[in-house]
Amino acid sequence: MLFVILSIVLQVALVVHVVKTGRPTMWIWIIIMLPLAGMIAYFLIELLPDLLGTRTGRQATHNLKKIINPNRNLNDAALNYSISDTVENSLQLARECLDKQMYDEAKRLYEKCLTGLHKDDPDIMFGLARAEHGLQHHAAVKALLDELIATNPNYKNHDAHLLYAVTLEMLGEIDKALEEYVVLDRYYPGPEPTYRYAALLKQQGRVAEAKQLLEKILTAAKTSGRHYNSLHKEWINKAKAILREC
Repeated sequence: MLFVILSIVLQVALVVHVVKTGRPTMWIWIIIMLPLAGMIAYFLIELLPDLLGTRTGRQATHNLKKIINPNRNLNDAALNYSISDTVENSLQLARECLDKQMYDEAKRLYEKCLTGLHKDDPDIMFGLARAEHGLQHHAAVKALLDELIATNPNYKNHDAHLLYAVTLEMLGEIDKALEEYVVLDRYYPGPEPTYRYAALLKQQGRVAEAKQLLEKILTAAKTSGRHYNSLHKEWINKAKAILREC
C-alpha cells in the first residue's frame, strides 16, 4: 500500500515538474499511462542530463531517446521539410534517411540539392556518394568522389577517403585500394581502414602483413580507454576473429 501511495505522489510530482519546466506534454501521458517505465524514462532523459551536465550524460540521453522513439529525428526532419522545402531541411532529411538506410530517398534529396550555388558542394556530393554506396552503385560512387576531388581539391574528409578505398576494392581495383588503405592506416582516427587493409592483404595471400596489422588493432584496443573500445567494438571484434584464422 505504501508503495502505491509513494508511486502516486512521485507521479504527481513529475507531472508538475513537466508543466512547470515547459517540457513536452507527451511526458504527462507517458508518466500516467506507464507509471514505472514512464517515471524512469523521464528521469533518465529529462532530469539526469541536467544533474550530470556531462558529455557522457548527454550521449546516454541521446541513445535512450533513439531507443524509446527511434523515428523521432526522421519524423521531425520530414515535418520540417514538408513545411519548408529549403536546402537545409532537405539535407537534414537526407541525413536521417541515410541513418535509416532509406538510400533511394536520401539519393533523391541529395541530387535535388546539387544545383545552383550548391552544385559543387563537397559535403552534399559526399552524402550522395554514401547513398549510392548504400544502393551498391559502386561505379557511381567512384565517379562522384573523383568529381568531388576535382572540383574541391582542398577538401579533407577521412570518411570520404575511406569510402573511396572501399569502393575501389568493391570494383576490383585491388592495387589502388591497397594504396589508399596504406595512407588511411597512418591517419584515420579508428581501426576500420586498418582492418579492411588487413582483410584485403589476407585475401591476397599476404598473411604475415595482415597479422601485423590485426595485432596493431588489438594492441591499440588494450591500451585505449573504454570509450575507444565501445566506439570501435565492431572492428576490434572482427580483427580478433580474422586473426584466429591466420
